[in-house]
Amino acid sequence: MSHTSVPSCLKSATIIPIPKKSSIDSLNDYRPVALTPVITKCLERLISNHIQACLPTSVDPLQFAYRGNRSTEDAIALTLHTTLSHLETRGSYVRILFVDFGSAFNTIIPDILISKLLSLQIPPSTCHWIKDFLTNRPQHVKLGSHLSSSILLSTGSPQGCVLSPLLYTLYTSDCTASHPSTAIFKFADDTTVVGLITDGDEAAYRAEVSNLSRWCSDNNLTLNIQKTKELILDFRRHSHTHGPLLINGEHVDCVPSIRFLGTIISADLSWSANTRALVKKAQQRLHFLLVLRRCGMDQKLLLAFYHCSVESTFTYSLSVWYAGSTAEDRKAVQRTINTSLRIIGCTLPSPGAISRTRCLKSTAAILRDPTHPAHCLFELLPSGRRF
Repeated sequence: MSHTSVPSCLKSATIIPIPKKSSIDSLNDYRPVALTPVITKCLERLISNHIQACLPTSVDPLQFAYRGNRSTEDAIALTLHTTLSHLETRGSYVRILFVDFGSAFNTIIPDILISKLLSLQIPPSTCHWIKDFLTNRPQHVKLGSHLSSSILLSTGSPQGCVLSPLLYTLYTSDCTASHPSTAIFKFADDTTVVGLITDGDEAAYRAEVSNLSRWCSDNNLTLNIQKTKELILDFRRHSHTHGPLLINGEHVDCVPSIRFLGTIISADLSWSANTRALVKKAQQRLHFLLVLRRCGMDQKLLLAFYHCSVESTFTYSLSVWYAGSTAEDRKAVQRTINTSLRIIGCTLPSPGAISRTRCLKSTAAILRDPTHPAHCLFELLPSGRRF
């Protein structure tokens, strides 16, 4: 590390194609996961900790991935807060663009990355080590028992490496909104452009999307327009037809609902579709809970399985959607809990209690962190309390 170089044997990678979904239609349906030596992963973790210690606290505050006291729940909550706050204004609506990048990690240009790391005050010696790590990397593909010949790569950051996610977030740290009526929220390579429209003026939003397209071209990233979707939230009494959004001459599909970081958001801001999906997934796992009980599993182990496999499913992002859910949605969640209760034979916490506990815990964590983008939302009440 003091010589700022990485031996070729330590950056050699075996690429394993992992299917992204059950049915494979093309090569794009595979994720190229890189297997690297264990000692390399240890070195990467040391470098990662060093980089994070050197980063200024102000870097890309709306990037929620790979940072302490940040989560997908924070990203969803702040995106919805920004949206709902604007919708309270008369004559307003919101357009949200959910951006999909094509092979984002594999198209990083090391020279561009290094220049950005230097601008973020990362030590030059660390930058040289990273550049050497990313260039002239031997790589071969393994599919079943077949092994391809090896090639050298000097572009991209291998998926599956410890450093790759952090390097990508720093690579995109200068991709920020340029207008006060727009915002760009990010969680790793999941990028969301929020346009706050008033009186039908979409100029700033469309300019922001054009800026994003140009930024991608300048940084060798490709927008997958076929998978990029738009959601329009418009509750005006006399809403008009919305003009289509074009990126590089291609139309972006407008959808009635979309899965955003694992949570389904609908154009009418109802949570029924999201609740049904979570309950269905949790009920599928109840079968395994029943099988474990029939095998004579101890109640403590049944309870542990319930918390880690069943409860964790229907309580994902619970503090975001539970307060806005309908009585019917809450009953569906409670039925899943009641079934689990009968199988395990002990009292289980209600979703309302879990939601309150998580909200208070999250609020306390945000208040302790002045760098959190939601910290400024908690103003003191006349009593001197924040909540």
